[in-house]
Amino acid sequence: MLKHVTRTHTCGQLRAEHIGTPVVLQGWVSAVRDRGGVAFAVLRDRFGSVQITVDERSTDAARAAVKGVRLEYVLQVEGTVQARAEGAVNNKMESGDIEVIATSIQILSRTQPLPFVLDDRGESALEETRLRNRFLDLRRPLLQHNLRVRHVAAQAARGFLNGTEFLEIETPVLTRATPEGARDYLVPSRVHPGSWYALPQSPQLFKQLLMVGGFDRYYQIARCFRDEDLRLDRQPEFTQIDIEISFPSRELVMEVAEGVANAMWEATLGEGVGTIPVLSYADAMDLYGVDAPDRRFEMTLHTLSALLHEATFPPVRSALDAGGVIRGFTVKGAAAGSSRKVLDAWTAFVKEYGLGGLMWGKVAAEGVISGPAAKAIPEEVREAVLAELGAEDGDVILLGAGELRHVNPGLGRLRVHIAKERDLIPEGTFAFCWVVDFPLFEKADDGSWTSVHHPFTAPRPEHIPLFGTDRMGEMLSDSYDLVCNGSEIGGGSIRIHDPVVQAQVFEALGISETEQQEKFGFLLNALSYGAPPHGGLAFGFDRCVMLLTGATSIRDVIAFPKTTSAQDLLSGAPARVPTKDLDDLHVRSTK
Repeated sequence: MLKHVTRTHTCGQLRAEHIGTPVVLQGWVSAVRDRGGVAFAVLRDRFGSVQITVDERSTDAARAAVKGVRLEYVLQVEGTVQARAEGAVNNKMESGDIEVIATSIQILSRTQPLPFVLDDRGESALEETRLRNRFLDLRRPLLQHNLRVRHVAAQAARGFLNGTEFLEIETPVLTRATPEGARDYLVPSRVHPGSWYALPQSPQLFKQLLMVGGFDRYYQIARCFRDEDLRLDRQPEFTQIDIEISFPSRELVMEVAEGVANAMWEATLGEGVGTIPVLSYADAMDLYGVDAPDRRFEMTLHTLSALLHEATFPPVRSALDAGGVIRGFTVKGAAAGSSRKVLDAWTAFVKEYGLGGLMWGKVAAEGVISGPAAKAIPEEVREAVLAELGAEDGDVILLGAGELRHVNPGLGRLRVHIAKERDLIPEGTFAFCWVVDFPLFEKADDGSWTSVHHPFTAPRPEHIPLFGTDRMGEMLSDSYDLVCNGSEIGGGSIRIHDPVVQAQVFEALGISETEQQEKFGFLLNALSYGAPPHGGLAFGFDRCVMLLTGATSIRDVIAFPKTTSAQDLLSGAPARVPTKDLDDLHVRSTK
């Protein structure tokens, strides 16, 4: 225990067993009212709240001081804990059966008029207002709860990893730019004119170097940076639980990751994640259309191309003739409540993913179909199509036609959109799964190969002979993603430890030997000095905390977040700097 703490208890600590105890409390005033001879204030700190009562039992000084108290003033209160009168018990407060009779009230700090209400009703304020005044926003119970959960989850992850022979090791923040899928944030060097550091998108290369260095098991709760377009679950600076292991199997890395997830969920919610099923990438795409499936509800996708191979309806015919696919799914019981406005909105939704439209159909008695789907499905295969889709009277069927790369995400995202819209997702549930066996490469629009994960991901050993052949698109990687409720919360792979295989990957990606040495020479050099087999995984820690708290925005689980335009409204960053400072860095502004 600390010796020099002025307060004797926190505001959330006091209960009936403290009746008769003298106390010293410190906190903010979240409510105050004066009823003539009796005044009440609710004092709040991050641990909870307690009622302060000033009446005839209080000193004259306390009765005088309370008249100057206002909302969000900071007080130090001395008094004695007493039981509330039977009719005054407040069951909405954890300390609602007691009160503190004040003998001394000291105002430590006053406040200006508040720009918004500092309780969960503060969410009605514009987010811009709340972010500009984040120091006030952080006092709201919701954000205080979220950041407490974040702390507990981080400590639980550390506890598990510390208990399984991992070392926490920091890696550089000022490093060199390497291609990792997004733009780097760059920092000019003052002492090396014309040269730049990059902020790390991940500690990927350094954690591999730690394995070469013999550290065997590493972790770090690491700050990472990516200059990319933002959304509700993405920030320019974010946090990873970064893990790397020497001499692993894929199953060992997955076991460690499940241990971390179990530790976080048990510590914060009191219940672990259970056994996590494993899906192949091919099965995830086939069933759900996306590689991070939400498995809390049904509505799986079905391929109808073979059944509709003789269809003459133009959208179907043209898609099949062009080598595309016809896929669909069923929304159970949706026929009665799906107006044309709703169906048109679903059609507009899939167009955002490159689909030309949506063929919908309402199913009636005896398998009668109305809507565009009726034209798409020949009479002779109607029964078979409905059976494949599991569609019955009162259901809606939704079909998409086109290239697989558009049909899958269009229908896959629509599936989740409809589930949220129709309240089909059970609250408070967590559906985890592993997705494994991703393709090693995918074709870019210009026909070149790109890495599905990153260029240090190892291929499945049996696929190494396919390098340089026309079957490279069939190569699978030794990678794995951990998915929860449709969000990828962790991902990793077995790494390439053989410099020959690493060079083959670089060659397939069109990275010349000169560029390899320029960008990755230090890694390639290290791999030539007895690199052990190694692999790992990184958790998106902010996304994990979003799931644990039920937050709808990543900004609600980060103390000082950026906006979707990567601005810090509180500090005003990014901001211009004086020309002299730019001169010192040997750079010029074009604006």
